[in-house]
Amino acid sequence: MVRDGFLYALGLGVVAVLLSLTGWPWLAVIPVLLAVFFLWFFRDPSRTVPQGRGVIVSPADGKVTEAEWIETGAGSRLRISVFLSVFDVHVNRAPIEGTVTQVDHRTGLFKNALSPDSSLVNEQTLVVVENPNYQVSFKLIAGLLARRIVCNLKVGDKVDRGQRIGLIKFGSRVDVLLPSDAVLKVKKGSRVKGGSTILAEMPVASEA
Repeated sequence: MVRDGFLYALGLGVVAVLLSLTGWPWLAVIPVLLAVFFLWFFRDPSRTVPQGRGVIVSPADGKVTEAEWIETGAGSRLRISVFLSVFDVHVNRAPIEGTVTQVDHRTGLFKNALSPDSSLVNEQTLVVVENPNYQVSFKLIAGLLARRIVCNLKVGDKVDRGQRIGLIKFGSRVDVLLPSDAVLKVKKGSRVKGGSTILAEMPVASEA
C-alpha cells in the first residue's frame, strides 16, 4: 500500500466521524466509501520480476495503446505507450537495470492521456536509464484526472529491473522508448503489469 492511500483514507475517516455527529449519520457513508476506494486505488502488489539478459519489463500496469517504430533525433526507436485507467495499479517500476542518466520534469496540460499529442503537451517526467549495453527512456505522463507525478529517482541512482520508482496519481500514460533492434513481445491492445510483463527483449548480440 502506498502511503498516500492511508493519508487520504485517514482524512476521509475524520470527515466521516464529523458527519456522524451532525445528526445525519447516513452522510458518513460517502466519505467511508471514498476512503475504501483510495485504499484500493493506492494498492502496491508485489510482482515477480522476469530474469534474463536483455529483458525489458513494463514500467506500468495498463493497456498497450501504441507499439510502433518512430524516428527521433537520435535515430529509430521502438515506442510503446501504456494507458492507465483509474482501475489499474499506478505504482511505476524501472523497465531495466542500470544507472539513471536523466530525470526531467516538465509542466504542461492535463489533456486526455489517450490523445495522440498528450505525450508532447501534458505534464510529464522523462527518465533515462542506461546500462553498458543499451539505453531505455520512459515518460510518466499526467492525464485528464492525474494531477501529480511522483518520481523518486535522481541522476546517478542505480536501479534494478522492476524496482519501484514512483507513481502517477489517477488516470495517466507511460511511454517507453526502446532501441530499434529490440524484439517486441507485446502488441496494441495487450494488457501489461508493471515489473512483470516483458515488453521486449534485446538480441543476444547487443548484449555481448
